[in-house]
Amino acid sequence: MKWTEAEYAQHLQRKGSPPEAPKKPSKYHAIMEECDGIKFQSKKEARYYRELKARMFAGEVRYFLRQVPFDLFGVKYRVDFMEVWTDGSIHWIDVKGFRTETYRIKRRMVEANYPIKIEEF
Repeated sequence: MKWTEAEYAQHLQRKGSPPEAPKKPSKYHAIMEECDGIKFQSKKEARYYRELKARMFAGEVRYFLRQVPFDLFGVKYRVDFMEVWTDGSIHWIDVKGFRTETYRIKRRMVEANYPIKIEEF
């Protein structure tokens, strides 16, 4: 491997640390976004989180939980949001940009084994 003088000088400034690998884009081109110190898997999920906080402030939603796990016989499935509304109803929300076949199968398994209905946004 041959380095130019500039590359060698840059290497010495790093004190021998390995060069950073280029970031690989996500499989479905979702862009991670951070909101309130929480890293979301997509901009769409972060936008839904902000809307949910606004609905909670307005009094429509009492509280919500993120990334609620369901056990499917050794496989974990996590629904993005569980919302508890002021009227006492519970809504299970999954924010999806692209619905894969694996997601569809897991969703059907959760709905068959638990008394819930998952809504998509």
